[in-house]
Amino acid sequence: MATSKPAPKRPPKGAGRAATDATRRAKAPRLWTPAEIIELLDEAYGRAPQQPSHAPVFELVLTLLSQHTSDHNSGHAMHRLIERFPTWHAILAASPAAIEDAIRPGGLAPTKSKRLLALLEEVKQHAPDFDLEFLRDLPLEDAKRWLTSLPGVGPKTAACVLLFSLERPALPVDTHVERVAKRLGFVPPKMPADKAHAVLESMLEPEQVYAFHVDLIQHGRRTCYARKPRCGECVLETRCPKVGVK
Repeated sequence: MATSKPAPKRPPKGAGRAATDATRRAKAPRLWTPAEIIELLDEAYGRAPQQPSHAPVFELVLTLLSQHTSDHNSGHAMHRLIERFPTWHAILAASPAAIEDAIRPGGLAPTKSKRLLALLEEVKQHAPDFDLEFLRDLPLEDAKRWLTSLPGVGPKTAACVLLFSLERPALPVDTHVERVAKRLGFVPPKMPADKAHAVLESMLEPEQVYAFHVDLIQHGRRTCYARKPRCGECVLETRCPKVGVK
């Protein structure tokens, strides 16, 4: 008497997709950790030690002037501004035309002069002596919220003030940090920069924030260019997923 063969078992629903995903993950390179990146980029480029300015309002104004221009131009504009108006009160007492003329080397002077006056006026309302040292003692998220409540101050500017003037572990994400972090697979390629601040900062230990920021800027300026990055000379190339690199 012939016996019938048992029907082959069908794989569970979704098993093929799961196997494909597992294979893809196995083939994907292990991402660098922040600690490894800092070590490699420090060795490749060197890194200046952190030297906080202890001048939060100065950092606020300098960051505003640095928007959409080079460090050289914004530095020149800041120097002219301080040379002509040695105090914040003197700037507020000056005419918009005089301020515009002082900061002209930084570009977009008509727009930036208006933003500068609005910013300083708001700071004066909260701190008549322009002393923002209280930000040092606030919880970090509260300090960020206070700064971003000021006109024209976003997450990047707030982080610059906290990191460079008060030595607090807030991560500024400029165009270089954003580009390199996305190519390394740390954040999704379409994530806006203002959201990338919190995601990247959460990956870092407080003592890593300054090094990570400075190292990624150097890497973006010297190797990981926006166009035609020098992947063949990159110390991170072996485990870089090269997200978005064509």
